[in-house]
Amino acid sequence: MAFIATIRLSPVKFPTQFQLLSLESPQPTLSTKSIKFKQLRVNASASIGSSNVPVADKLSTLKKNDYWQWKFSDKSIKIYYEEHEKEGSEPSKNMLMIPTISDVSTMEEWNLVVSEILQQDGSENLRATLVDWPGLGNSDRPKLDYTADVMEKFLSDLINSPGSPVCRSGNDLVVVGGGHAATMAVLAAKKGLMKPAAIIAVAPTWAGPLPIVFGRDSNMESRYGLLRGTLRAPALGWMMYNVLVSNENAIQSQYKSHVYADPANVTPEIVQSRYALTKKEGARYVPAAFLTGLLDPVKSREEFLDIFASMEGNIPVLVVSASGAPKRSKAEMEALRGAKGVSKFVEVPGALLPQEEYPKAVAEEIQRFLLEI
Repeated sequence: MAFIATIRLSPVKFPTQFQLLSLESPQPTLSTKSIKFKQLRVNASASIGSSNVPVADKLSTLKKNDYWQWKFSDKSIKIYYEEHEKEGSEPSKNMLMIPTISDVSTMEEWNLVVSEILQQDGSENLRATLVDWPGLGNSDRPKLDYTADVMEKFLSDLINSPGSPVCRSGNDLVVVGGGHAATMAVLAAKKGLMKPAAIIAVAPTWAGPLPIVFGRDSNMESRYGLLRGTLRAPALGWMMYNVLVSNENAIQSQYKSHVYADPANVTPEIVQSRYALTKKEGARYVPAAFLTGLLDPVKSREEFLDIFASMEGNIPVLVVSASGAPKRSKAEMEALRGAKGVSKFVEVPGALLPQEEYPKAVAEEIQRFLLEI
């Protein structure tokens, strides 16, 4: 690609996966602000080829959506979240569901999983809180120096701060995350920044697109820095971002090649919804960090296994692997099979977003695990 030669990142052409960023601390003063909820009574719709329950027979659920004000450094950042629960039920467990980190990250990936769980008769009553990361989804996207430490700080503050959407959950909170988010949750638990009742890691990853392919030697790190700076630049940054990420062809290609296992499941509606996210103000700042490895929670498989091992006898952990994940990501998931600290390892259909592509399979494994712990 011409722009790569111009900025002298590499003499080789980037593989297709870099046309879209593939799915895969300081102590600032924190304050929160409560805003009135919008409450909706909804009948959950059937998921893509995954539910045998007629829509008319589904149970009524409550959905609340709002923003939580997260103060980081000198900025007040609006964080979008939703709460889902059965109407009239008193929750026996609370789940925090955090989406896979990517350039098109959105908590919508968990909507059908939550719907499947809440519709099960005789299941434990649950309240699920779905949250968009700062800089992603429907949350504010300020120009921050996004790093894994910043995201870890956000997760810790979200769970521990008075007035946050999940602070009342106490020690009963189950944290569910996909991709990098899953690994970040385990790392935060290892550091003692949170103490959830359990962690569910769906298709966990730890290496960003460029480092997993090109490595992390000093020459490559300098090139990553150059690319990151260019993506954050006012004019050239948008031009490069539009080539790498913000175009429908790139999004469709990535979803069909390795985000979803079955290309037939990549609908025009999915592509359009993700494309819209890339057009929001500040959309390129988190992708600039993710692509170049700044959001990687660990730097090696050894570290990856070590943080999971630290959960042994401490916090129950379910790992949900995806049978159709890309080769490199699949290898990291497989390394957790039988690993110390992993209470249960299961495999479901899918690639890097099994929770969105095969929500019923993921929901069944989550529900089964919750009944076991």
